[in-house]
Amino acid sequence: QVQFVESGGGFAQPGGSLRLSCAASGLTFVISDMAWYRQAPGKQRELVAVINSGGDNTNYADSVKGRFTISRDNAKNTVYLQMNSLKPEDTAVYYCNRNIGTTYRPVFNYWGQGTQVTVSS
Repeated sequence: QVQFVESGGGFAQPGGSLRLSCAASGLTFVISDMAWYRQAPGKQRELVAVINSGGDNTNYADSVKGRFTISRDNAKNTVYLQMNSLKPEDTAVYYCNRNIGTTYRPVFNYWGQGTQVTVSS
């Protein structure tokens, strides 16, 4: 049974930083491309960043490119999202999932509880 446990969200001022973590279980993590997604109030869930199974290839949404960094630790079955230079428009609930390719194609219909990120002065 697949499970994703996201953590690390919270409040940040514009220009601030947060680091999100997602602990995955119930899947073969080491062969899974993983991604971070977010959903703002009243909007559809969108893809934020993708990392391949080996951790040497990443892709980002244009809105976060240059500010966010996705990484992973296959020994810990965990994927991370370092978020710098945060903007109010980054406010959303952030989720992780296994993804196919570099566009929005989450593998599992199951979603974790997510972690809330709020950017405000």
